[in-house]
Amino acid sequence: MSLKKELKTLAMPYYWVNILLAISYLLAKKTKVICTRLFQHAGQDDVCDMDSREVEILFFLLIVVMIRSRKTGSVTMINYLTSSFLYTKVANMILWSYADFRYGLGFLLMCVLVGMLLPEPSYRGPEHITYFRNAQTFEEELTRDKRTTWLICFYTVWNPSCVNFAPIFAELSAEYNTELLKFGKIDIGRFPDVAAKYRISDSSFSRQLPTVILFQQGKEVDRRPCVDAKGKLQKFFFSNDNVRATFGLNQLYKQAVERLPTPKPATLESKKSK
Repeated sequence: MSLKKELKTLAMPYYWVNILLAISYLLAKKTKVICTRLFQHAGQDDVCDMDSREVEILFFLLIVVMIRSRKTGSVTMINYLTSSFLYTKVANMILWSYADFRYGLGFLLMCVLVGMLLPEPSYRGPEHITYFRNAQTFEEELTRDKRTTWLICFYTVWNPSCVNFAPIFAELSAEYNTELLKFGKIDIGRFPDVAAKYRISDSSFSRQLPTVILFQQGKEVDRRPCVDAKGKLQKFFFSNDNVRATFGLNQLYKQAVERLPTPKPATLESKKSK
């Protein structure tokens, strides 16, 4: 995602409102007018300074956000922000409650209200994805036409990495989909038998979500993330460029177009009989 596109996305109310919530306590502490009005009751001269407990909470928050962002495969500024909002709001609720229980309760109610009125924006661009609603249809479609190459995303609806990858996969499908190169998705949370067959863990601690597998002639050719020779799962960042390069989408698209049947020339009208 380009910087211009990211900045345009950040202009959406969901992002800037959640950013304000994420820095609300720090902003209140560092803005003297707000600080003196909210924390004056503490009876301290340095009410606008962060004490050691508050610094510890913020430092712990920073570590949690960094670890969770790496685990969810966040590769863009938008992904980092989205994956960190939950933790920053929890930390702010603790900080507000530490200052005054009433402030913490008010902050919690505000977060609930924002969550109801401003849901996370979803991808609304073009896509050419086949969503498989049952395991039988999935298996039949893979082998129905051996000429067709399938790129399948195995996902769950609740996993943050899958949510982050959804718009990227949709954009790739819109760019590369042809009659003989198709994109599909199947929710392995609903179909655990499919997950078991393709050796994909759908647990809440799984590092295999999402998993993208390339099928040619109905058989698996490549997948990400994959396992090395020692049986260790290799980390893979699901960015647009990484998926494009790893699966060779440009070459697959070229081959798929070349295999398309040549349209027959229009038959000439027969001459009228004299």
